Amino acid sequence: MKVKNIDVFSPYIIVVAIILYMALALVAYQYHLRGLDFVSNETYFVVFFGTLFFVTGVLTPKMLGKVNLLGSFNISNSTKIEILKNKLQESILNHLLNERALLSIVIIGILLQILNIYLLGGIPLFSGYLKAKATTDIWRISYILFLPAINILIAKYHKKWYLLLFLIGLVLFASTGYRTTTMAILISVFITVYYTRGLKFKHFLIFAVIASIILVIVGYIAVKSIEWQQWTLNPIQLVFYRAGFTLMVLDRIVEIAGATKGAMIYNTFTAGHPRYIVGELALGYHKMITPTIFGPAMLDFGYVALAIQMFTLGLILKLMYVSQRMVNGVYTAIYAIILAHTLIWIETGPTDSIVWLFYFLAIVLIVIFAWNSRNLILKTNN
Repeated sequence: MKVKNIDVFSPYIIVVAIILYMALALVAYQYHLRGLDFVSNETYFVVFFGTLFFVTGVLTPKMLGKVNLLGSFNISNSTKIEILKNKLQESILNHLLNERALLSIVIIGILLQILNIYLLGGIPLFSGYLKAKATTDIWRISYILFLPAINILIAKYHKKWYLLLFLIGLVLFASTGYRTTTMAILISVFITVYYTRGLKFKHFLIFAVIASIILVIVGYIAVKSIEWQQWTLNPIQLVFYRAGFTLMVLDRIVEIAGATKGAMIYNTFTAGHPRYIVGELALGYHKMITPTIFGPAMLDFGYVALAIQMFTLGLILKLMYVSQRMVNGVYTAIYAIILAHTLIWIETGPTDSIVWLFYFLAIVLIVIFAWNSRNLILKTNN
């Protein structure tokens, strides 16, 4: 298979990203950035173990022979897909997500973010104190509205000026100083465009360079703007250090696996702050600390929870991947969102209830896809 023909945004990109993240951490350990040193062998095993169950989840539909959901009746693949597309387009969900409604939601999301920045009295990217107050309820509502709406709008309606709305939203969310939301918007929209506009591998390479530059710039400015911290690392060193530091946090978590007995997942889906729990237990101080994608499950219930979590993520991503490759539209947009966030979770950990909301939406879409596929098969066979 030629490199240019590889589908870079299949669920396996998570495995590639994990390997890359580990490589960044190892560089930090090799040069002992700010005193970092190599983690234990068990921590490396935890990463391998979790990745293995993720891959198992991705492979499960194929092993069960269920990937080609429309393969059990004798009409051409193109006809199958067109029939299924028409069926899904007749759904109530699709009618609710018409162009005018989506455009309105995107604009409301942008206006709410402008209001949030105005009420803060400044740009959080340049002030640690403002950044600490930036994640208000207005910010959360703005993000929940803007992210899915802009992706679905771009996926369904190919108008170039909608990309301008994306750029406006990107700049506004980047101004809060949070890399997570900035990269989620940037990566998810690119994935949506990649599939709906038929982009090539070379476009991915260009995007990877641009995204990396934005990530380094936003992350470095945000860190340097925290008034109570002093950093001597340059922007490139900071990237390696963050990977090494976060893997070191996982190393501490592995030592106390199962300590929280469900507190992490409980606080994720309530008004709690699971990353504060990580900071207190792993490092001994009250500060939000990112635990990697493997950390929260290990901290709650150890290897069993980690296996269930990673298998589930792999399975859902694979089923959404298959669905969106066949019917595009809303499916591509939601797949792009959950894939982008899962990539980010490699560092930050699955402790965001908003992202789990998008995963729940993905499950609903998978059920709708399977139901319509089943009915189509039955009608055709009869």
